[in-house]
Amino acid sequence: MFPCERCGICCRRVGTVPIAKDIALPSGVCKYLNEETNLCSIYSTRPIFCNVDAYYDKYLKDIMSREEFYKRNKETCRQMQNQ
Repeated sequence: MFPCERCGICCRRVGTVPIAKDIALPSGVCKYLNEETNLCSIYSTRPIFCNVDAYYDKYLKDIMSREEFYKRNKETCRQMQNQ
């Protein structure tokens, strides 16, 4: 399982992702993010692009290793946290 830190950064910037525009508030924050807890209010039914493991299994398992995909996600996460 992807080691998410639950910082909420990706959910706060979901409006910058073209395929996620329909779940973003005008502020760019995901409408399902509980901003007090940084947790998703629809976690068990969240879109596949919000689920690192399910996304990997469905679209990328034949293209790269899970470890490489985790590494890339972690790098992007750190970049967002440092902005």
